This record gives sequence, structure tokens and C-alpha cells, in this order.
Amino acid sequence: MCEQHQQEATNGTRSGSILAAISNEMVGLYKDYFGRGPTKAKTNWAGPDTLVCILEDTFAPAESNLVKMGEHQRLRDTRMFFQYASVREFGEPVERLTGRKIKAFVSGIDTEADGLSAELFVLQPEGSAEPSRLERAEL
Repeated sequence: MCEQHQQEATNGTRSGSILAAISNEMVGLYKDYFGRGPTKAKTNWAGPDTLVCILEDTFAPAESNLVKMGEHQRLRDTRMFFQYASVREFGEPVERLTGRKIKAFVSGIDTEADGLSAELFVLQPEGSAEPSRLERAEL
């Protein structure tokens, strides 16, 4: 294997373990903050500065009841409130594991798709001196 391909393979393995670790951390956060962890989680790079974590089957029993009652907007509003109130907690593992600062955090849920959630983290470019989104999070 040529040196360049060997380096790419090593970086890919390291990146894969970082992505798996981020997925595991997100599952733990969901369990801690929403009372139940997702049954599936997958984190991928979506370009050099963007991470997307997709979490499936995330509803706690009370949230499933809201869906049965047709209260989709109420559930979305509640989830978004909690997600953004926990920006530091959701962002900390990403910054720790990637070694990069978060520029922006976007969270979403599709209540019609069995609680499929997406956590999107846009990272500052490598070596950036810009502040982290976590520093601007409200207490």
C-alpha cells in the first residue's frame, strides 16, 4: 500500500471510531435527557466541517402518547426546547472527540417517522480562533 493510501486508511479508521463514539454519546444523552435512548444511531461526516447524527426510535412512552393524540407540534416544540436548552451537553462530546469547536448546532425531529431525530453540528474550520457555539449557549 502506498504511503498516501496507508495514511488515508489510518485516518478513516480513526474517523470511524470518533463517529461511533459520538453516536454512543448521543444515545446516552437521549437516555439521560429524554428518559429513553434511541434504538439506532449513526454519525457521518457531511463534508469537511459538518457532522450529522441520525437517531431512530427516540420517543419516550409519554411522547408516543402525544403522537397517538395527534399532538405533533406540541411534541416538536417540547423536544426543541429541551435540545436547545442542552446545547452545551450535546456539543461537548463533539468538541472533545473531534478536537474542533462547534460553529452551529441544528436539531430536528420528524414526529411522523417514529421519532427519527437529527443532530447537525457545523464545526469551525481546523485551527480557527472563532468562539465555540457552546460559549454562546444560554445558561
